[in-house]
Amino acid sequence: MTENNLLHVLALQHVSNIGDITAKKLISNCGSAEAVFKEKKQNLIKIEGIGSTLLNDLFKPHHLKAAEEELHFIKSNNMECLYFLDEDYPDKLKHCIDGPVLLFQSGNINLKQQHIISIVGTRKITTHGIAFCEQLVEQLVPYNPVIVSGFAYGTDITAHKAALKHNLQTIGCLAHGLNQIYPKAHKKYMVDIEKNGGFFTDFWSSDTFDKNNFLKRNRIIAGLSEATIVIESAERGGSLVTADIANSYNRDVFAVPGRTTDSQSLGCNNLIKYQRAQLLSNPIDVPYILNWQLEDGVKPSIQKQLFVELDDQEKVIFGFLKEQNKQQLDVIALNCDMPIFKVAGMLLNMELKGVIRPLPGKLFELI
Repeated sequence: MTENNLLHVLALQHVSNIGDITAKKLISNCGSAEAVFKEKKQNLIKIEGIGSTLLNDLFKPHHLKAAEEELHFIKSNNMECLYFLDEDYPDKLKHCIDGPVLLFQSGNINLKQQHIISIVGTRKITTHGIAFCEQLVEQLVPYNPVIVSGFAYGTDITAHKAALKHNLQTIGCLAHGLNQIYPKAHKKYMVDIEKNGGFFTDFWSSDTFDKNNFLKRNRIIAGLSEATIVIESAERGGSLVTADIANSYNRDVFAVPGRTTDSQSLGCNNLIKYQRAQLLSNPIDVPYILNWQLEDGVKPSIQKQLFVELDDQEKVIFGFLKEQNKQQLDVIALNCDMPIFKVAGMLLNMELKGVIRPLPGKLFELI
Protein backbone atom coordinates (compact mmCIF):
# COMPACT_ATOMS: atom_id res chain seq x y z
CA MET A 1 0.00 0.00 0.00
CA THR A 2 1.37 3.40 -0.98
CA GLU A 3 1.86 6.15 1.57
CA ASN A 4 -0.76 8.26 -0.18
CA ASN A 5 -3.35 5.48 -0.03
CA LEU A 6 -2.52 4.89 3.66
CA LEU A 7 -3.13 8.58 4.27
CA HIS A 8 -6.58 8.38 2.71
CA VAL A 9 -7.45 5.14 4.54
CA LEU A 10 -6.65 6.95 7.77
CA ALA A 11 -8.80 9.88 6.66
CA LEU A 12 -11.71 7.49 6.04
CA GLN A 13 -11.24 6.05 9.50
CA HIS A 14 -11.40 9.49 11.03
CA VAL A 15 -14.92 10.13 9.72
CA SER A 16 -17.17 9.36 12.70
CA ASN A 17 -20.01 7.82 10.65
CA ILE A 18 -17.72 5.53 8.66
CA GLY A 19 -16.95 2.21 10.29
CA ASP A 20 -15.03 -0.70 8.84
CA ILE A 21 -17.99 -2.11 6.92
CA THR A 22 -18.81 1.23 5.25
CA ALA A 23 -15.14 1.98 4.57
CA LYS A 24 -14.71 -1.35 2.80
CA LYS A 25 -17.86 -0.70 0.77
CA LEU A 26 -16.57 2.71 -0.37
CA ILE A 27 -13.12 1.34 -1.21
CA SER A 28 -14.63 -1.59 -3.11
CA ASN A 29 -16.83 0.67 -5.22
CA CYS A 30 -14.18 3.30 -5.93
CA GLY A 31 -11.09 1.07 -6.20
CA SER A 32 -9.04 2.66 -3.40
CA ALA A 33 -9.35 4.98 -0.42
CA GLU A 34 -7.67 7.74 -2.39
CA ALA A 35 -10.22 7.32 -5.18
CA VAL A 36 -13.07 7.74 -2.67
CA PHE A 37 -12.01 11.32 -2.01
CA LYS A 38 -11.73 12.03 -5.74
CA GLU A 39 -15.14 10.60 -6.60
CA LYS A 40 -18.09 12.91 -7.22
CA LYS A 41 -20.74 13.11 -4.52
CA GLN A 42 -23.52 12.24 -6.98
CA ASN A 43 -21.78 8.94 -7.69
CA LEU A 44 -21.01 8.13 -4.07
CA ILE A 45 -24.58 8.72 -2.94
CA LYS A 46 -25.72 5.93 -5.31
CA ILE A 47 -23.85 3.43 -3.13
CA GLU A 48 -26.21 1.58 -0.79
CA GLY A 49 -26.06 2.92 2.76
CA ILE A 50 -24.28 6.15 1.82
CA GLY A 51 -26.32 9.26 2.62
CA SER A 52 -25.89 12.99 2.21
CA THR A 53 -25.02 13.56 5.88
CA LEU A 54 -22.11 11.13 5.66
CA LEU A 55 -20.88 12.65 2.40
CA ASN A 56 -20.99 16.19 3.77
CA ASP A 57 -18.79 15.05 6.66
CA LEU A 58 -16.47 12.99 4.43
CA PHE A 59 -15.08 15.94 2.51
CA LYS A 60 -14.36 18.18 5.51
CA PRO A 61 -10.62 19.04 5.51
CA HIS A 62 -9.93 18.21 9.16
CA HIS A 63 -10.07 14.45 8.40
CA LEU A 64 -7.04 14.61 6.13
CA LYS A 65 -5.25 16.85 8.61
CA ALA A 66 -5.80 14.32 11.42
CA ALA A 67 -4.69 11.54 9.06
CA GLU A 68 -1.45 13.40 8.31
CA GLU A 69 -0.70 13.64 12.03
CA GLU A 70 -1.32 9.93 12.58
CA LEU A 71 0.73 9.05 9.50
CA HIS A 72 3.61 11.06 10.96
CA PHE A 73 3.33 9.03 14.18
CA ILE A 74 3.31 5.78 12.20
CA LYS A 75 6.40 6.72 10.18
CA SER A 76 8.27 8.10 13.20
CA ASN A 77 7.78 4.83 15.08
CA ASN A 78 8.34 2.49 12.10
CA MET A 79 4.95 0.93 12.76
CA GLU A 80 3.74 -1.87 10.53
CA CYS A 81 0.27 -1.34 9.07
CA LEU A 82 -1.71 -4.26 7.68
CA TYR A 83 -4.31 -3.24 5.09
CA PHE A 84 -7.34 -5.52 4.67
CA LEU A 85 -6.54 -6.05 0.97
CA ASP A 86 -2.87 -6.85 1.55
CA GLU A 87 -1.52 -10.39 1.34
CA ASP A 88 0.00 -10.24 4.83
CA TYR A 89 -3.29 -9.25 6.48
CA PRO A 90 -4.42 -12.12 8.79
CA ASP A 91 -6.31 -14.66 6.67
CA LYS A 92 -9.09 -15.45 9.14
CA LEU A 93 -9.73 -11.77 9.82
CA LYS A 94 -10.25 -11.19 6.08
CA HIS A 95 -13.43 -13.25 6.32
CA CYS A 96 -14.94 -11.03 9.03
CA ILE A 97 -17.27 -8.40 7.61
CA ASP A 98 -16.36 -5.91 10.35
CA GLY A 99 -12.65 -6.76 10.46
CA PRO A 100 -10.41 -3.66 10.70
CA VAL A 101 -9.58 -1.85 7.48
CA LEU A 102 -6.20 -1.17 9.05
CA LEU A 103 -4.45 -3.23 11.68
CA PHE A 104 -1.42 -1.81 13.48
CA GLN A 105 1.21 -4.31 14.54
CA SER A 106 4.29 -4.48 16.73
CA GLY A 107 6.63 -7.40 17.36
CA ASN A 108 7.38 -10.49 15.29
CA ILE A 109 4.03 -12.01 14.39
CA ASN A 110 3.80 -14.92 11.96
CA LEU A 111 0.33 -16.34 11.33
CA LYS A 112 1.06 -18.27 8.14
CA GLN A 113 0.06 -21.94 8.36
CA GLN A 114 -0.45 -21.71 12.10
CA HIS A 115 -3.12 -23.03 14.43
CA ILE A 116 -4.55 -19.98 16.18
CA ILE A 117 -6.76 -20.00 19.29
CA SER A 118 -8.03 -17.26 21.56
CA ILE A 119 -8.18 -17.75 25.31
CA VAL A 120 -10.41 -15.33 27.23
CA GLY A 121 -12.20 -15.10 30.53
CA THR A 122 -12.76 -13.15 33.70
CA ARG A 123 -10.25 -10.70 35.13
CA LYS A 124 -10.99 -12.25 38.53
CA ILE A 125 -9.74 -15.69 37.58
CA THR A 126 -9.71 -18.31 40.34
CA THR A 127 -6.84 -20.64 41.21
CA HIS A 128 -8.80 -23.42 39.48
CA GLY A 129 -9.09 -21.29 36.33
CA ILE A 130 -5.38 -20.49 36.37
CA ALA A 131 -4.50 -24.16 36.74
CA PHE A 132 -6.78 -25.19 33.86
CA CYS A 133 -5.47 -22.42 31.59
CA GLU A 134 -1.86 -23.39 32.26
CA GLN A 135 -2.65 -27.07 31.74
CA LEU A 136 -4.48 -26.27 28.51
CA VAL A 137 -1.55 -24.39 27.00
CA GLU A 138 0.94 -27.03 28.17
CA GLN A 139 -1.06 -29.86 26.59
CA LEU A 140 -1.31 -27.97 23.28
CA VAL A 141 2.45 -27.40 22.95
CA PRO A 142 2.99 -30.30 20.48
CA TYR A 143 0.57 -28.59 18.07
CA ASN A 144 2.51 -25.29 18.27
CA PRO A 145 -0.55 -23.00 18.38
CA VAL A 146 -0.56 -19.22 18.47
CA ILE A 147 -2.22 -18.02 21.69
CA VAL A 148 -4.31 -14.85 21.32
CA SER A 149 -5.78 -12.85 24.18
CA GLY A 150 -6.46 -9.31 25.34
CA PHE A 151 -3.43 -8.58 27.59
CA ALA A 152 -5.78 -7.68 30.46
CA TYR A 153 -5.73 -8.85 34.07
CA GLY A 154 -6.76 -12.36 35.03
CA THR A 155 -7.33 -14.91 32.28
CA ASP A 156 -5.67 -12.87 29.53
CA ILE A 157 -2.28 -12.45 31.13
CA THR A 158 -2.40 -16.02 32.46
CA ALA A 159 -2.74 -17.27 28.87
CA HIS A 160 0.06 -14.99 27.60
CA LYS A 161 2.43 -16.06 30.39
CA ALA A 162 1.68 -19.74 29.82
CA ALA A 163 2.47 -19.30 26.12
CA LEU A 164 5.75 -17.54 26.93
CA LYS A 165 6.69 -20.30 29.37
CA HIS A 166 6.38 -22.90 26.62
CA ASN A 167 7.92 -20.74 23.87
CA LEU A 168 4.65 -20.46 21.95
CA GLN A 169 3.86 -17.43 19.85
CA THR A 170 1.37 -15.17 21.62
CA ILE A 171 -0.51 -12.06 20.50
CA GLY A 172 -2.04 -9.36 22.66
CA CYS A 173 -4.97 -7.47 21.13
CA LEU A 174 -5.05 -3.98 22.61
CA ALA A 175 -7.92 -1.58 23.26
CA HIS A 176 -5.74 1.49 22.66
CA GLY A 177 -3.00 2.78 20.38
CA LEU A 178 0.53 1.39 20.36
CA ASN A 179 1.81 4.56 22.03
CA GLN A 180 0.57 3.37 25.44
CA ILE A 181 0.01 0.20 27.41
CA TYR A 182 -2.79 -0.90 29.70
CA PRO A 183 -2.59 -2.12 32.34
CA LYS A 184 0.78 -0.56 33.14
CA ALA A 185 1.59 -3.48 35.44
CA HIS A 186 1.87 -5.70 32.34
CA LYS A 187 4.50 -3.54 30.66
CA LYS A 188 7.17 -5.94 31.94
CA TYR A 189 5.83 -8.68 29.62
CA MET A 190 5.95 -6.61 26.44
CA VAL A 191 9.53 -7.34 25.40
CA ASP A 192 9.14 -11.10 25.73
CA ILE A 193 5.83 -11.09 23.87
CA GLU A 194 7.25 -9.02 21.02
CA LYS A 195 10.18 -11.43 20.67
CA ASN A 196 7.83 -14.32 19.93
CA GLY A 197 4.57 -12.75 18.85
CA GLY A 198 3.46 -9.19 19.40
CA PHE A 199 0.50 -6.86 19.55
CA PHE A 200 -2.40 -5.91 17.29
CA THR A 201 -4.68 -2.90 17.54
CA ASP A 202 -6.85 -0.83 15.23
CA PHE A 203 -6.83 2.20 17.53
CA TRP A 204 -4.90 5.37 16.73
CA SER A 205 -2.32 6.98 18.98
CA SER A 206 -4.74 9.88 19.45
CA ASP A 207 -7.75 7.76 20.41
CA THR A 208 -9.10 8.43 23.88
CA PHE A 209 -8.85 5.47 26.23
CA ASP A 210 -12.38 4.24 26.92
CA LYS A 211 -13.90 1.09 28.41
CA ASN A 212 -16.02 0.64 25.28
CA ASN A 213 -12.79 0.10 23.35
CA PHE A 214 -12.53 -3.33 24.94
CA LEU A 215 -15.77 -4.48 23.33
CA LYS A 216 -14.60 -3.24 19.93
CA ARG A 217 -11.22 -4.92 20.46
CA ASN A 218 -12.94 -8.26 21.11
CA ARG A 219 -13.90 -8.70 17.45
CA ILE A 220 -10.20 -8.90 16.60
CA ILE A 221 -9.58 -11.55 19.27
CA ALA A 222 -12.47 -13.64 17.91
CA GLY A 223 -11.69 -12.95 14.26
CA LEU A 224 -8.03 -13.92 14.34
CA SER A 225 -8.74 -17.40 15.69
CA GLU A 226 -10.25 -20.66 14.55
CA ALA A 227 -11.60 -21.17 18.06
CA THR A 228 -12.28 -19.08 21.17
CA ILE A 229 -11.93 -20.70 24.59
CA VAL A 230 -13.66 -19.18 27.63
CA ILE A 231 -11.93 -20.33 30.82
CA GLU A 232 -14.13 -18.63 33.41
CA SER A 233 -16.79 -15.95 33.21
CA ALA A 234 -19.43 -14.42 35.41
CA GLU A 235 -23.01 -14.23 34.16
CA ARG A 236 -22.09 -11.07 32.27
CA GLY A 237 -18.68 -10.13 30.94
CA GLY A 238 -16.56 -9.14 27.99
CA SER A 239 -15.45 -12.70 27.32
CA LEU A 240 -19.09 -13.65 26.63
CA VAL A 241 -19.19 -10.87 24.04
CA THR A 242 -16.09 -12.37 22.44
CA ALA A 243 -17.79 -15.79 22.40
CA ASP A 244 -20.89 -14.29 20.76
CA ILE A 245 -18.74 -12.60 18.12
CA ALA A 246 -16.88 -15.85 17.45
CA ASN A 247 -20.23 -17.60 16.99
CA SER A 248 -21.32 -14.90 14.55
CA TYR A 249 -18.13 -15.57 12.56
CA ASN A 250 -19.05 -19.27 12.53
CA ARG A 251 -15.97 -20.17 14.59
CA ASP A 252 -15.74 -22.85 17.26
CA VAL A 253 -16.30 -21.79 20.87
CA PHE A 254 -15.31 -23.83 23.93
CA ALA A 255 -16.28 -23.18 27.54
CA VAL A 256 -14.86 -24.73 30.70
CA PRO A 257 -17.73 -25.85 32.96
CA GLY A 258 -17.88 -25.19 36.68
CA ARG A 259 -20.11 -25.76 39.67
CA THR A 260 -23.51 -24.12 39.50
CA THR A 261 -22.76 -22.33 42.77
CA ASP A 262 -19.57 -20.69 41.45
CA SER A 263 -20.27 -17.14 40.28
CA GLN A 264 -17.24 -17.17 37.97
CA SER A 265 -18.60 -20.21 36.14
CA LEU A 266 -22.11 -18.95 35.43
CA GLY A 267 -21.18 -17.48 32.07
CA CYS A 268 -19.44 -20.64 30.88
CA ASN A 269 -22.23 -22.87 32.13
CA ASN A 270 -24.79 -20.75 30.28
CA LEU A 271 -22.79 -20.90 27.06
CA ILE A 272 -22.86 -24.68 27.29
CA LYS A 273 -26.49 -24.81 28.45
CA TYR A 274 -27.74 -22.77 25.50
CA GLN A 275 -25.45 -24.60 23.04
CA ARG A 276 -23.35 -21.53 22.33
CA ALA A 277 -20.14 -23.38 23.20
CA GLN A 278 -18.79 -26.90 23.37
CA LEU A 279 -18.00 -28.25 26.81
CA LEU A 280 -14.26 -28.32 27.42
CA SER A 281 -13.36 -30.71 30.22
CA ASN A 282 -9.93 -31.79 28.98
CA PRO A 283 -7.31 -29.82 27.01
CA ILE A 284 -6.94 -32.58 24.44
CA ASP A 285 -10.56 -32.00 23.39
CA VAL A 286 -9.41 -28.88 21.52
CA PRO A 287 -7.15 -30.52 18.88
CA TYR A 288 -9.50 -33.51 18.73
CA ILE A 289 -12.57 -31.41 17.87
CA LEU A 290 -10.64 -28.99 15.65
CA ASN A 291 -9.06 -31.95 13.86
CA TRP A 292 -5.50 -30.73 14.33
CA GLN A 293 -2.87 -33.13 13.07
CA LEU A 294 0.59 -33.59 14.55
CA GLU A 295 3.68 -33.74 12.40
CA ASP A 296 5.17 -37.20 11.88
CA GLY A 297 7.08 -38.36 14.91
CA VAL A 298 5.48 -35.84 17.28
CA LYS A 299 3.30 -37.26 20.04
CA PRO A 300 0.87 -35.37 22.28
CA SER A 301 2.00 -35.12 25.86
CA ILE A 302 0.03 -36.77 28.66
CA GLN A 303 0.43 -35.30 32.11
CA LYS A 304 2.25 -37.78 34.31
CA GLN A 305 0.38 -36.72 37.39
CA LEU A 306 -2.89 -37.95 35.89
CA PHE A 307 -1.70 -41.58 36.09
CA VAL A 308 -0.89 -41.48 39.78
CA GLU A 309 -4.45 -40.35 40.49
CA LEU A 310 -5.80 -43.68 39.20
CA ASP A 311 -6.67 -46.41 41.68
CA ASP A 312 -5.39 -49.98 41.20
CA GLN A 313 -8.36 -51.19 39.13
CA GLU A 314 -8.31 -48.09 36.95
CA LYS A 315 -4.63 -48.76 36.30
CA VAL A 316 -5.56 -52.23 35.05
CA ILE A 317 -8.01 -50.70 32.57
CA PHE A 318 -5.43 -48.09 31.59
CA GLY A 319 -2.85 -50.80 30.87
CA PHE A 320 -5.32 -52.84 28.81
CA LEU A 321 -6.34 -49.84 26.66
CA LYS A 322 -2.70 -48.92 26.22
CA GLU A 323 -2.15 -52.30 24.56
CA GLN A 324 -5.44 -52.39 22.64
CA ASN A 325 -5.54 -48.78 21.44
CA LYS A 326 -9.36 -48.73 21.71
CA GLN A 327 -11.91 -51.30 22.78
CA GLN A 328 -15.57 -51.87 23.63
CA LEU A 329 -16.95 -51.76 27.17
CA ASP A 330 -17.82 -55.45 27.41
CA VAL A 331 -14.44 -56.50 26.01
CA ILE A 332 -12.67 -54.29 28.56
CA ALA A 333 -14.72 -55.83 31.38
CA LEU A 334 -14.06 -59.39 30.16
CA ASN A 335 -10.30 -58.96 29.79
CA CYS A 336 -9.90 -57.02 33.02
CA ASP A 337 -12.02 -59.60 34.88
CA MET A 338 -14.46 -57.03 36.27
CA PRO A 339 -18.28 -56.66 36.17
CA ILE A 340 -19.53 -54.48 33.32
CA PHE A 341 -21.44 -52.14 35.66
CA LYS A 342 -18.27 -51.53 37.67
CA VAL A 343 -16.13 -50.95 34.59
CA ALA A 344 -18.71 -48.49 33.25
CA GLY A 345 -18.42 -46.43 36.43
CA MET A 346 -14.64 -46.50 36.38
CA LEU A 347 -14.54 -45.49 32.71
CA LEU A 348 -16.67 -42.47 33.57
CA ASN A 349 -14.28 -41.51 36.38
CA MET A 350 -11.30 -41.94 34.05
CA GLU A 351 -13.02 -39.77 31.45
CA LEU A 352 -13.55 -37.02 34.04
CA LYS A 353 -9.88 -37.31 35.00
CA GLY A 354 -8.95 -36.73 31.38
CA VAL A 355 -7.38 -40.15 30.79
CA ILE A 356 -9.81 -41.65 28.27
CA ARG A 357 -12.54 -40.53 25.92
CA PRO A 358 -15.64 -42.37 24.63
CA LEU A 359 -16.11 -43.09 20.94
CA PRO A 360 -19.15 -44.14 18.91
CA GLY A 361 -20.09 -47.80 19.26
CA LYS A 362 -19.39 -47.97 23.02
CA LEU A 363 -15.66 -47.80 22.31
CA PHE A 364 -13.13 -46.18 24.62
CA GLU A 365 -9.57 -45.04 23.97
CA LEU A 366 -6.76 -43.39 25.86
CA ILE A 367 -6.18 -39.70 25.31
